[in-house]
Amino acid sequence: MDTQFWFGFFNIIILDLVLSGDNAVVIGMAARKLPDRQRKQVILYGTGAAVLLRVTLTLIAVWLLKVPLLKTVGGLLLIWIAIKLLADEGEEADIHVGQGLRSAIKTIIVADIVMSLDNVLAVAGAAHGNFWLVLFGLALSIPLLMWGSKTVASIMNRLPWLVYVGAGILAYTAGQLIVDDPVIHENVIVYAEFLSWLIPTALVLLVLWVGHAWKEARSHR
Repeated sequence: MDTQFWFGFFNIIILDLVLSGDNAVVIGMAARKLPDRQRKQVILYGTGAAVLLRVTLTLIAVWLLKVPLLKTVGGLLLIWIAIKLLADEGEEADIHVGQGLRSAIKTIIVADIVMSLDNVLAVAGAAHGNFWLVLFGLALSIPLLMWGSKTVASIMNRLPWLVYVGAGILAYTAGQLIVDDPVIHENVIVYAEFLSWLIPTALVLLVLWVGHAWKEARSHR
C-alpha cells in the first residue's frame, strides 16, 4: 500500500506539471493585454475557477466518464478558444477595462471546464481512490496555475510571437482530447492508428492558419 501511495504521489506531481501548463497558457494569453492590476485579478479569478472546477469535476468524475463524446465537444470548444485568442492578438485594448476583464474571465472559465476534465480524470486515476492524494493533486495545481499564468502573460507581452506557440499548444491539446474520446477511439482510431498523431498535428496547422487569417482580415478593416 505504501508503494502504491508513493507511486501515485509522484505520478500526480508529473501529471499536474504537464496538465496544469495548458490552463496556465490560456489564463496567461487571456490576461496578457490587461493593465497590471486587472491582469492580477484575472489570474486570481482564473486560478480560483480552475481549482473550483477541479474539485467539482472530481466529485462527479465517475459519471463524467459515461457521457459519450464529452471529450470531443471539449476539444472543439478548445479549438474555438485557440483561434479566438490568436485572432484577438494585436487588437487595441478594449476602451472599457471592465469589458476586457469580463471577456478574459469568460474565456478562461470555458477553457478551464474543458482542460480541468482531463486533469481530474488523470489525477483520480493516478490516486487509485486515495482521497488524500486527490486533495494533494488539487492543492499542487494552485501555485502551478498562478505562477505559470503570471510567467506566460509576462513573457508573451515581451515576445508577442509566442501567442502562436500558445495557440498551437491549445490546438494540440484539443486534438488529443478528441482522439482520446472513447467513442472516437473505439470507432475510428483503432482502425487507423496514424490518426492519433495526425489529427492533433492537423488541428495545430488549421488553428494557426484560421487564427492568422482572421487576425489579418480584422486588421484590414
